[in-house]
Amino acid sequence: MPMRVSVVIPAWNEEAAIGRVIADIPRELVTEVIVVDGGSTDQTRAVAAGVGARVIPEPRRGYGRACLTGLGHIDAAAEVVVFLDADYSDRPAELPRLLAPLEAGLADLVIGSRLAGSRTPGALPAHSVLGNRVAAALIGLVSGLRLTDLGPFRAARPAMLRALTLQEQTYGWPVEMLVKGAARGYRIVEVPVSYHPRIGTSKITGTVSGSLGAAWCILSGIIRYRVKEFGARR
Repeated sequence: MPMRVSVVIPAWNEEAAIGRVIADIPRELVTEVIVVDGGSTDQTRAVAAGVGARVIPEPRRGYGRACLTGLGHIDAAAEVVVFLDADYSDRPAELPRLLAPLEAGLADLVIGSRLAGSRTPGALPAHSVLGNRVAAALIGLVSGLRLTDLGPFRAARPAMLRALTLQEQTYGWPVEMLVKGAARGYRIVEVPVSYHPRIGTSKITGTVSGSLGAAWCILSGIIRYRVKEFGARR
């Protein structure tokens, strides 16, 4: 019997891409698609609803906040929740790659690695490649996880995420998930996924302030959760 899968898509002013993202999700594998809208001023909400997504308004800003809001609204019977960006840089059609380790009972959390997969030239700026490699290496040092990337395309058991009591509301949310998950013995693996130029302008890698802000959230989060989760065991 197929797993019950919920897809959560944080979105903010993504009217040019959101319809294509939702249309490419393999609907035979997915029970529901939830778009968490962070106060878009364009037609993101209307486009998403028009192609069958359930739209949840979330006026409070923050990537982690949007993901947590989506997690709080998924079907109570969902066995897997998938997080996917709204800009079409990841390919929703590759969803089976992330589901496979969960279906086989080999993982509790699966990360789609852009750096282990194929990338269209220019899809991920050089500073983002470097930043993700450094962050993955640091997480490995503090937790023992062997990762290459902190990609946004990920799938997890909802029960695991709730057990972690995730609280990060910014771009430190993936770090909290990974470090806490590793510290508490959950099985975390990554699979290669392709990566492509996004539709529209990035709010993070497209600006210096966005890139620096995300980097700070990630690096400070690694240190903070290393102390909280691993330091307490000494």
